[in-house]
Amino acid sequence: MKTTREDFKEILRLVRPGSRVLDVGCGEGELLELLTREKGVDGQGLEISSQGVSACLARGLAVVQGDGDRDLDHFPTQAFDYAILSKTLQQMREPRHVLNELLRIADRAVVSLPNFGQWRVRWSLMVHGRMPETKALPEPWWSTPNIHLCTLHDFTALCDDLDLRIEACSALNAGKPARPIDPTRALENWRSETALFLLSRKGAAEAASSAGNGELFPK
Repeated sequence: MKTTREDFKEILRLVRPGSRVLDVGCGEGELLELLTREKGVDGQGLEISSQGVSACLARGLAVVQGDGDRDLDHFPTQAFDYAILSKTLQQMREPRHVLNELLRIADRAVVSLPNFGQWRVRWSLMVHGRMPETKALPEPWWSTPNIHLCTLHDFTALCDDLDLRIEACSALNAGKPARPIDPTRALENWRSETALFLLSRKGAAEAASSAGNGELFPK
């Protein structure tokens, strides 16, 4: 039996049953299939590769072929309850624009990304003097699809700049279960390998707090 990824388990926990969900960069549709089966979501995928699109269709999923950098602009405003971008933001040409679009077309965005401020990354760069390769960042610099790596502090600063509210955040390390964190703390910027954020517009804070998602953000 295939083991469900820990970040997928956390996304499954965050998403309300029966929600309208857009999975951007859905790959072969594993997460979308899980959400459909376990939460009964009305899901749609956006995937750039024809192989991924074919795999999604074979699973019976609704998917369109498209590029998250360009094609989010074509979705209607507030067409979804959640827009999911899993470990893909750092590969986008315009991450700022993508975040804005995610929270235009959906009430909330679930975004996960590797943390370039994690201690293993810092240690590798300091000791070897070369671009680090870790479990979260396994490719060498010359072949990686990651073009906009950032730290937790970088990402939270961007959220502030875009007037986004971090409703919840969790850290994932080496396949361990998600751990709720405050991403603004220096310690978490040091030790978190990957972070998963639940985001909304600050103007929607009241609605978000009454939605019953169960916040990860430590009090």
